Amino acid sequence: MTPDLNRREAFSYHLPTELIAQYPAEKRENSRLMHLHTGDQSINHRLFVELPSLLRSGDLLVLNNSKVFPARLFGRKDNGTKIEVLLLNPSSEPDKWKCLLYPAKRIKQEQYITFSNNMKGWVYPQRIDDVYEIKLEYKGDFWQEIESIGHIPLPPYIARPDESSDKTRYQTVYARQHGSVAAPTAGLHFSKDLIQKCKDMGVQFTELTLHVGIGTFRPVKTELITEHTMHSECVEILPETAKTINKAKAEGRRIISVGTTSVRGLESFWEAGKLQSGNRWTDIFIYPGYTFKVPDAIITNFHLPESTLLMMVSAFAGFEFIRKAYQVAIAERYRFFSYGDAMYIEL
Repeated sequence: MTPDLNRREAFSYHLPTELIAQYPAEKRENSRLMHLHTGDQSINHRLFVELPSLLRSGDLLVLNNSKVFPARLFGRKDNGTKIEVLLLNPSSEPDKWKCLLYPAKRIKQEQYITFSNNMKGWVYPQRIDDVYEIKLEYKGDFWQEIESIGHIPLPPYIARPDESSDKTRYQTVYARQHGSVAAPTAGLHFSKDLIQKCKDMGVQFTELTLHVGIGTFRPVKTELITEHTMHSECVEILPETAKTINKAKAEGRRIISVGTTSVRGLESFWEAGKLQSGNRWTDIFIYPGYTFKVPDAIITNFHLPESTLLMMVSAFAGFEFIRKAYQVAIAERYRFFSYGDAMYIEL
């Protein structure tokens, strides 16, 4: 019996904790790949390195080139107590950022925080929900200092401190635009060699930028999913990208979205029968009942129970098919979440 898909609990499932990947596969493309075909409802098991065998000349893969930055800063307040600041996204004023504080005890007056000899900051007491604003003071180049003192913001289900290898592995090989506090994880499985192999067989690539926000970690809390307020993320689609995708659509070639973030970007910019270009914020929330306009296939990881990402893939492939696929994945001991395995879903 199909549950009420308007209710959050419909998207719940039990996952043994040992299936939550704490580290990535030794080589990016050695992750496992579950191949789902919605047409005949087939489920096949492969390795990600075999992806080219599922593609054909003329396919267009859409990548999210946003780069994760070391957004976790550890500092001390004036009284010497430790505090952690997670930078989220820049505010409208120069050197001001939206941020989260840990511990999350409410502050009642401005707090001066020292992160290093070269970087300090003022946190203002005003907040919206649990999001504060911090004004950073620094010497030299901002991003160079952040790279020097910051830590990679691993998701909370990775139960270990970040390591130096995470700066490379929790990052796609094609990441270029600073701004994400979480990786667009479907892209983590691509090595440069695998991308080149796809290109050699006539597969094309294009890129958009969607800076992944902290909302990607946050569960849906409302019982009715339609009452959930989606987090906003900044998206940029260049005119050349829009032109490339529109040309492929017009020629009947497949658009394959690498990751749910690419899907959100594409669907947010589809207007008047074609993909538009531009730079804006999106809070699009995709759940069962939604009609997709752009992708013909999606490459994605396995997502958290009751998450908006699980709701999106259920909308794309069908709730019952995704529920069955997740049951199979658990039985077959696939690895889940950011550092886990992938699925390739084609219509």
